[in-house]
Amino acid sequence: MDSRLYVITGHAFSKGRGLEEVISAALRGGADCIQLREKDFSGRELLEAGHLLRRLTREAGARLIINDRIDVARAVDADGVHLGQDDLPIEVAREMLGPGKIVGISTHNVEEALAAERAGADYIGLGPMKPTKTKLDTEPVVGPSGVLAVRQAVQVPIVAIGGITAADTAEIIRNGANAVAVISAVVGATDVEAAAREIRGIVDRERGNRA
Repeated sequence: MDSRLYVITGHAFSKGRGLEEVISAALRGGADCIQLREKDFSGRELLEAGHLLRRLTREAGARLIINDRIDVARAVDADGVHLGQDDLPIEVAREMLGPGKIVGISTHNVEEALAAERAGADYIGLGPMKPTKTKLDTEPVVGPSGVLAVRQAVQVPIVAIGGITAADTAEIIRNGANAVAVISAVVGATDVEAAAREIRGIVDRERGNRA
């Protein structure tokens, strides 16, 4: 999966704005992958949000990934799922999703990244880059130097995550990440579209420089 700006939903950071308003703006700003991640949504709420995001991402030519919930991903015909280290194994998720779907997994170090690559992950989420308020069980900080170590160990695409802002993006991409995943830096921005466009522009520039 070749993504550049991976935006994760987070209604708690959205300043009271609706999901459609926020994600539409992020897509206009250059988000090319959206992950539905709302831990406190009911199954019905996730399904409704998933159908909405499927429509928006299709219209924008972007991918839709569902966090954890393979059933929701199947129901809304999402492009794939994102798994945690304690979720179903990658091969089981792939069998349940069917052919042609994306399976990504969160990793926090070289060992987990190597295991994910061996298991056939389409991409790895690597982090956290910095301490973050979006997860209470945050792993030790990986940081940009950790991106470099993982990049030297694996070929699978790396999506860096965890407290990333526009100011951090260039170094992270220079150290080998393919994309950055953000929540509050875009979803929580006063101008969502402008925030997304700024980060996407940095990713495009740095990836162009290393091509």
